[in-house]
Amino acid sequence: MTADKIYLVGFMAAGKTTVARALAARLGWRVEDVDALVEARERRTIADIFARQGEPHFRALEREILKLLLPLRHVVVATGGGSFMDPENRAAMNMDGVSIWLDVRFEEIVARLPADGRRPLAADRAQLERLFAMRQVGYANAHVRIDAADAPAEEVAERILDALRER
Repeated sequence: MTADKIYLVGFMAAGKTTVARALAARLGWRVEDVDALVEARERRTIADIFARQGEPHFRALEREILKLLLPLRHVVVATGGGSFMDPENRAAMNMDGVSIWLDVRFEEIVARLPADGRRPLAADRAQLERLFAMRQVGYANAHVRIDAADAPAEEVAERILDALRER
C-alpha cells in the first residue's frame, strides 16, 4: 500500500470514528477525529455550535481543522458527515490521501442514531432522509467505497485494507 493517509467519509453514524480507531491500530498509525477536534478547540459540543452559531459557522471550523491536518502523514482521519460535501474539503482530501466512503443503508443509520439531540441534523426524519440521499452523490466521489453495513469495525477495517491492496 502506498497511501500514507486515509480519510474516512460517510454519513453520520456510519462508523467513521470507530473504524478509524480499528484501522489505525492495524496500521500502527495515528487517528484524528475532525468532530472531536472541533469540540476540543471550541470547548463545546457540535450540537451547541449548531444551536448558537449555525451550520455555516461549524463548517468553517471543520474546514480549518482539516487544513491543520494536511501536513500529517501516517494518519487515519475520521471526518464529519458533511465534511466531504464541501468541494474545497473534498479536493484537499482526495489530493492529500485516499478517501474511503463507509457506505451504510439509511435504515441502519437511523437505528444507530442516538435520540438525545447530539446529532442536530437528525431531528427530522424526512429531512434526514433527503440529506442522506443528497450526500450519497457527494460520497460517490471518494476513491474507494466500502460496504460498512452490518459489520464490526474490525471487519470494516479489513475490507478497507483489502481494497487498498487491490488499488
